[in-house]
Amino acid sequence: MKLFGRNHIIISIITFTILFLMNYLGNEEADKMERALMTAFAGVIGLSIGLFILNKGKNDKNPPQHFD
Repeated sequence: MKLFGRNHIIISIITFTILFLMNYLGNEEADKMERALMTAFAGVIGLSIGLFILNKGKNDKNPPQHFD
C-alpha cells in the first residue's frame, strides 16, 4: 500500500472513526472530546509510521549480502 495513497487515506479515516467513537462513547470524564481526538490522531499517526516502515524496503533492488 502506497503511503498517502487512496487506500491509505480510506484506512486512516476508518481507523480515526473507530478510535474516536470507542473513546468518546466509553468515557465519562469531563474532557472526553479532547481525549478521544488525541487518541484517534495518535492511532492514525501510528498507522502511518507503521506503513512507512513496512514499505521502506519493499522496492529494494540491492538486498544485504550474505544475509544468512
